[in-house]
Amino acid sequence: MDRVLIIGAGAAGSVVAQKCAMDRDTFKHITLASRRLVSCEKVAALCVTPIEIAQVDADNVEETVALIEKVKPDLVINMALPYQDLPIMDACLATKTHYMDTANYEPRDVAKFEYHWQWAYQDRFKEAGLTAILGCGFDPGCTNIYCAYAQQEGLLDEIEYIDIVDCNAGDHGKTFATNFNPEINLREVTQDGRYWKNGEWIEIPALSIRTMIDYPEVGPTMSYLIYHEEEESLVKHIKGLKQIRFWMTFGDEYIKHLDVFKSIGLIGLEPIKHKGMDIVPMEFLKDLLPVPSTLAEGYTGKTSIGVILRGTKDGQPVTKMIYNVCDHAETNKEVSAQAVSYTTGVPPVSGAAMFFKGEWSGAGVYNVEQFPAKPFLEDVAKRGLPWHVVDVPAGKQDDLFAVET
Repeated sequence: MDRVLIIGAGAAGSVVAQKCAMDRDTFKHITLASRRLVSCEKVAALCVTPIEIAQVDADNVEETVALIEKVKPDLVINMALPYQDLPIMDACLATKTHYMDTANYEPRDVAKFEYHWQWAYQDRFKEAGLTAILGCGFDPGCTNIYCAYAQQEGLLDEIEYIDIVDCNAGDHGKTFATNFNPEINLREVTQDGRYWKNGEWIEIPALSIRTMIDYPEVGPTMSYLIYHEEEESLVKHIKGLKQIRFWMTFGDEYIKHLDVFKSIGLIGLEPIKHKGMDIVPMEFLKDLLPVPSTLAEGYTGKTSIGVILRGTKDGQPVTKMIYNVCDHAETNKEVSAQAVSYTTGVPPVSGAAMFFKGEWSGAGVYNVEQFPAKPFLEDVAKRGLPWHVVDVPAGKQDDLFAVET
């Protein structure tokens, strides 16, 4: 297997295409498709080796089926919007093609993302002898695999508490901008927060719990408890888990703008009338904000993302952190992308390589933590995302551990 079809030519999709084009031993035939052909042309011009491009409306199953039948890929890497996960999975089933994505399905009309819609495809993919790999970005993706690595390699005998921590300490120089699709980002952070404890999900008002977290190479930064999709799959696959939480940093200016957008209704998903036309406020706001792929030039600072794991080893309490730090300026030099796009776009290339080499296999629908972690982590480090395992000494994350949830 060596043929790949990438659907989606946004900031992260561009990284996937460019990184695949750097490894023609693994990816002998690469096609990049998007709704707008001009987007594919721009990405193709950045690739160090030639790739094919095509136009497709990923909401249209028949159109996607026709493209897959023409290209004949071994694997479809879905870098389109989360709304399009199910149509693309349907097209893969219709053409007997393997599937991978980086974000779980979300309905357009409700800001609620859950895996159950995609997990429902388990029997269909298994009966067809096909593999669907879900959530192979960074978070979800590498964060899941960090947890799996700790479990599979025995860093802890039992993982009881997981805190997934995501810091972007970068500066893009804009008054307000999001690092990936604005609509998806704003829907994510404005919905109620949620975490899992002692077998049940607990909901909290959006951004109502915050604390200082000490991030490697960044330092203490204010972080907010939000819901993130990898929590849903990790509670199924990490043995002995008692609690899992997800934390993300937001600057004061970001929070201030977000509060204003919410107060005047710009986060709304229900259509409103404007000059006789129906418009969705969130979609209108998205069109006013900078396109994420334009942020890379001049972006400074770093991302610092990882997992903090608490549990036991040989009967003694242990706290480990597994993390990656990525520099915006360095990723821009390599692939003309900021670090958020880079950290999302590199993992699916490694995941595809794992699948093509047979390291990851099986018929059905899988989350990435269900596969062997070590070969993936060795591969993704070589492709630009090195990872580190450290002991967390007493006192290092006291503010985080003191949060009552």
